[in-house]
Amino acid sequence: MKKAGYRRHVFVCLNERAPDHPRGCCKQRGSDEIFRTLKEGAKKAGLKDDEVRINRAGCLEHCEYGPSVVIYPEAVWYHVPTVEDAQEILREHVVGGNVVDRLLMDHIM
Repeated sequence: MKKAGYRRHVFVCLNERAPDHPRGCCKQRGSDEIFRTLKEGAKKAGLKDDEVRINRAGCLEHCEYGPSVVIYPEAVWYHVPTVEDAQEILREHVVGGNVVDRLLMDHIM
């Protein structure tokens, strides 16, 4: 029988709002590229689909701080402004299990 759940489940906000919306949106801040980096990076790292899942998400309600990424089961929320930051999160947290403190969303809120 297949086990329910994943070792790590990563959600990347890809919500899109009108360009003039006062809160902005993650998609306009580059979340598509962040998602691709995490998804392709997980595959290149040899992570199996039943171990780690990288998912698209709708609005995660932290629009001002995006691109937003949350990783479960730890419930760690990240602000991921660059592809390099996404690569670091993949390497350190998704693969290695270590939280990347400098990118924690609560550090910028």
